[in-house]
Amino acid sequence: MPPSKAKKKKVRAPARAEASPRAPAPAARPSRRRAKKTVVLLSRKRSLYSTGRLVEAIKERGHRPLVLDTLRCTMILAKDHPRMMYRGVEIRGVDVVIPRIGASITAYGLAVVTHFEMMGVPVVNEAGSILRSRDKLRCLQYLSRAGLDIPRTVMAHDRSNVRRLVEEVGGLPLIIKLIRGTQGVGVMIAHTLQEVQSIVDTFWDLGQEIVLQEFVAESKGKDVRALVVGNRVVGAMRRQAKKGEFRSNIHRGGEGQPIELSPAYVEAAVTAARITGLGIAGVDMLEGHAGPRLMEINSSPGFEGLEAATGKDIAGAMVDHALTFAEAKQGGERVRQPL
Repeated sequence: MPPSKAKKKKVRAPARAEASPRAPAPAARPSRRRAKKTVVLLSRKRSLYSTGRLVEAIKERGHRPLVLDTLRCTMILAKDHPRMMYRGVEIRGVDVVIPRIGASITAYGLAVVTHFEMMGVPVVNEAGSILRSRDKLRCLQYLSRAGLDIPRTVMAHDRSNVRRLVEEVGGLPLIIKLIRGTQGVGVMIAHTLQEVQSIVDTFWDLGQEIVLQEFVAESKGKDVRALVVGNRVVGAMRRQAKKGEFRSNIHRGGEGQPIELSPAYVEAAVTAARITGLGIAGVDMLEGHAGPRLMEINSSPGFEGLEAATGKDIAGAMVDHALTFAEAKQGGERVRQPL
């Protein structure tokens, strides 16, 4: 980016990060010394566990963390010279960005991520990949096209024959999901045709897009969360829903137990992340009779439960990948396969 003629204040990383919750001991550091880099974390709150841990991991590796509230980023466009301001100060000298974009700010968050890309800054999860993963139906379309196993899924706007839609996903009970729900919000189970009709009518009248999905009975309220960084799974756990709940999300009171994934599950998780173009991804799978069934992919996965369950330095693995990714980009290497 060409330097400005006028002297500009520079945004610098804070001298000391906010204290974050106790975390597992960091993994061994890479032996190769790296020049000091500025790593931007797009996050609404420094106090979040994942943000705090990433700040720690960046500092432990001798680099500068810079936490930016996504909604306070101002994008400026001019011919061949996109710029970013933060609280009135121009952002310069960023080496890599790790987006932590919540579902509630998807539209503005994607614009900010795109702007960093336009400025030539490497972004670990690019805007197109985040969008691809956030829309549940779109994500499943990509996974299905690639030959990965997914629960049978239906999306329609025609409510005239709900019975037929139910048949298409294998009958009752079935799962009804908001297209852009997260952390189990907007996920319901229906046991009768009347329940399905009522839920479908309500959401359609509110202008919400939903999908109907097969209920995989053999999963028994459990699923597998694999966290993919680069081209490997850095940690995995089996999540069990609490009594009386069918959603296994940790935010819903689910409990996580560390597991070693079989090669089939590792391959499915890594392939799913690659298909969506994500360098960092939480991949949720159901344990079907015939093997892994891909459920959804999260582009900003929380990992407090995973670090607690596995004792692994998940934050460190993410930061190491971001630094390697930035170096590869600077060297002109191709670091992500096209769709």
